[in-house]
Amino acid sequence: MAAIAPTPKGVATRDLIVERAYQQVRLGGFEGLSIGGVASAVSMSKSGVFAHFGSREELQLAVLEAGVQHFIEAVFRPALRERRGLPRLLSIMRRTLEWMSGSVGGCPMVSAAIEYDDRPGAIRDAVAGYQKRLRTELVKAIGMAIETGELRADTDGEQLAFEFFAIELAVHHDSRLFDKDIAVQRGLRAVDRLVASAQS
Repeated sequence: MAAIAPTPKGVATRDLIVERAYQQVRLGGFEGLSIGGVASAVSMSKSGVFAHFGSREELQLAVLEAGVQHFIEAVFRPALRERRGLPRLLSIMRRTLEWMSGSVGGCPMVSAAIEYDDRPGAIRDAVAGYQKRLRTELVKAIGMAIETGELRADTDGEQLAFEFFAIELAVHHDSRLFDKDIAVQRGLRAVDRLVASAQS
């Protein structure tokens, strides 16, 4: 079934559907997302929701994109107000840990990666693409800190980004299962050690 052509009202309705679906995904994961559940949440029929997306997979992809945009708004955009170099890099790292721990259900991109990492298809490809894009931005921020002389010139940006991602996942895991505040505190200490290792 083809999605309907967008109109101003149609775009607003589509955005509402995506946002309600996004909230459901945070609690139940992408595989738990149902057209019926979303239709009920926005007081529409199933066919009305399908008219905006054409398939469940298209809705899932739209929700994934919404998750990326929420992450950018919460992490990268505020960090851009910081000075280029270490202040901006640390802002990205610390805000990412807040994002990983700070809301019900955790990060939808992490959830999607867990659900689809071994399942070839459009959703896995999208998750991998978004993660690569975000990792590239982190490597760029690390490069700026190298350029300002706040990290050693021989710092391996890709490796540093990889190790930071490991910290992100640990905080995401522990904040869901154990004490959130302790998870964040440990994550921040790990970030400080990681950055210090690239300075000495």
